[in-house]
Amino acid sequence: MQLTTSLSMKRKAGMTLLELTVVILVLLSLITILFIGARAWKKGSDRSTNLINLRNCQQAMRGHQNTHQLAVGDAFTQTMLTDYMKFPTTVATVTYTAGTTVTETGTLWLVASADGLAGADYGPKAAADYSEW
Repeated sequence: MQLTTSLSMKRKAGMTLLELTVVILVLLSLITILFIGARAWKKGSDRSTNLINLRNCQQAMRGHQNTHQLAVGDAFTQTMLTDYMKFPTTVATVTYTAGTTVTETGTLWLVASADGLAGADYGPKAAADYSEW
């Protein structure tokens, strides 16, 4: 009678439970990295959209001021903006509050306010220069 040894045994095709677990862990790690990257991309996209909305509203207010020869302090409402553009909607956790008068150069007419701590990253930096807006 001949004893079988591990060398003479043929391995069956397929994956062991350990190999399958390692593959699943690697896939879960890659998916986690993907979600983290997508969240950062979305946050950057929302911040850019917010800054573009602020700049466009400011330039529309300046265009109306120049076209109608308005002085600083004259009435300028949100409805006057509709001749130039659509008033922006809320982006992420930031809401917009429009002024009621023409502002001085370098002062924003439209103010973005955060609805929580997470929204603080979506607005412009405190030391931003708006003189070109």
